[in-house]
Amino acid sequence: MSESVAPPDGVRVFDADPDNVTKEQIAALNADGVYTICYVSVGTLENWRDDVDHFPPTIVGNRYEDWPDENFLDIRDRSHLPALMAERFSRCKMMGFDAVEPDNMDVYDNDTGFPLTREDGLRYIKLLATTAHMLGLEIGQKNAPDLTDDLVRTMDFAITESCYQDDWCTEVLPYVRYGKPVFDAEYTDREIDFENACRRARKSLISVILKDRDLGPARQSCR
Repeated sequence: MSESVAPPDGVRVFDADPDNVTKEQIAALNADGVYTICYVSVGTLENWRDDVDHFPPTIVGNRYEDWPDENFLDIRDRSHLPALMAERFSRCKMMGFDAVEPDNMDVYDNDTGFPLTREDGLRYIKLLATTAHMLGLEIGQKNAPDLTDDLVRTMDFAITESCYQDDWCTEVLPYVRYGKPVFDAEYTDREIDFENACRRARKSLISVILKDRDLGPARQSCR
């Protein structure tokens, strides 16, 4: 990818898959004062990633039903997974990102093929937070509202999906109370009263956008 990345006027936070941008593009965004977040799936293994062969079969579980190119990971593993995620986070740092979005951190709530618990998830995410912070990266809570009270002091922000559509935005408001941002994405493939969501978001100090599920460039933000 060689073209520049220029988010619309007023956008001060840009979240991207590191495979879809270049180091130069991230540097240009940072130079413009944009806060850049690096997407990393920490709970699943996507079969198109360059490092897919580095993951031993013993820690790769069931296929993720909603995303057939992904399989769940055994987040209890300490022999391989922490180092593999540290390598991914290091790549984010090398590319110039400011922070990490750890997707699928609620893997314990799925049919993974492993007997995972909420406590396993909490231990894993806190380990990843330590890794990110040691690299000089910030890291956010991604969904998993049941972990908010345990993570709000550790994580630097929260990213939610459909919290207005599914009526659980209040569960991440502790981040706002701690002076930490909450970024919410709602999706056009589901019914939502976006104007009402915006009214609620303004009162709660949550930043919300409406996006296509394919995450194309088009977006609607609250006026």
